[in-house]
Amino acid sequence: MDDLEPGDEALYRRIKAGDLVAFDILYGRYEARLFGFIMTQVKSRADAEEVFQEAFMRTLKSAEVTFEVGFKCWLFRIARNLVLNRARSSRRAENALSAMPESLPGPSAVERLAESERSLALQAAVAKLPASLSELFRLRTAGLSYDEMAAVLELPLGTLKSRFHQMVVTLREALEPWTAR
Repeated sequence: MDDLEPGDEALYRRIKAGDLVAFDILYGRYEARLFGFIMTQVKSRADAEEVFQEAFMRTLKSAEVTFEVGFKCWLFRIARNLVLNRARSSRRAENALSAMPESLPGPSAVERLAESERSLALQAAVAKLPASLSELFRLRTAGLSYDEMAAVLELPLGTLKSRFHQMVVTLREALEPWTAR
C-alpha cells in the first residue's frame, strides 16, 4: 500500500459516512485474496461468491468497531465464521477443502504433467491434514501473516507458530517423494 493511500480503518469510517469511492478502494484491496481464501473451503464458485458477498456486507453493516486486530483480520474472521457455519449447517465439513486453482502449465507436456502431479500430491497432503492445520495452510496461501492468522483464529502467536511448524513438517513428509525428483 502506498503511503498516500488511506488505511483500511480510515476507508471503513468513510464508507460508514456514505463514501462509495472508499468502498471501491477497500473492496479492491481484498477481493482477490478473500475470495481465494473462501474458494479453498467451499464446494462451488457460487457458494464462494455468496459467502464473499455476505462477509463483506456483514463487515460493512456492523456497528462501529475498534480495530484491535486490524480490518483485514476482522474481515477474514467474519468470512471464516461464515464458512464454518455453512459447513456445519449443510454437513459438508469433510468436503470443505475444494481443489486449489490450477497452476499455469510449464512450457512442455512433461513439465505440465509433473506440475499437475505435484499439485495433486499437495492437494492430497493438505486434505489429509487435521482441520486445524489445513486451515493454517489456506490462511497462509491467502497471504496472511503469522500475527494475522493468530488474530483470525484467536490463538496465541506461540500456539499458531507451533501448529504451523507441525503443518510444514507433516507436508514435507507427505511430499518427500516429490521433492526427491
